[in-house]
Amino acid sequence: MSRIGKKTIVLPQGVNVTVAGKLVTVTGPKGTLSREINPKIEVKVENGHVNVINNNTEPQYNAFHGLYRQLIANMVEGVSKGFEKSLNVNGVGFKINQQGQDLVLNIGLSHPVVLKAIPGIELSCDKTTITVKGIDKELVGQFAAKVRNIKPVEPYHAYGISYTDETVVRKEVKSGKK
Repeated sequence: MSRIGKKTIVLPQGVNVTVAGKLVTVTGPKGTLSREINPKIEVKVENGHVNVINNNTEPQYNAFHGLYRQLIANMVEGVSKGFEKSLNVNGVGFKINQQGQDLVLNIGLSHPVVLKAIPGIELSCDKTTITVKGIDKELVGQFAAKVRNIKPVEPYHAYGISYTDETVVRKEVKSGKK
């Protein structure tokens, strides 16, 4: 049995969870999220708590038990608080702008890169920081990774796009002939 799957999810004030067959819907002050789950995993909502129950003995369902519990917990946190990832842009002459909902990156390539905002994601930027916000943890992480992969950080000068909490391991430049 999964250790994570055994934990109960406490519902904050204003968050409702409904289960209809294999569809779990979480509604809160920031929006609504839905996800289909495996029919062999049971979800019970009682007294402001959500319990995920696995009645199967096969090893793959132990993994599903913890997975679905965490996915539901992320949905609850997303509709109540939301998720946010911030990225730093570092480089000589690198500029970032926001045109409406789109993000325009001038980061040393031969052309500016325009990223269209996807539904459910809110973008904001200042001189060197890009902030990605939303209620779906998966979408926020995916979009932030997409932005980061445009120009990953190179290890010698640390030019590129990195997460704010990421530590960049710097390499030493060549010291010349001995």
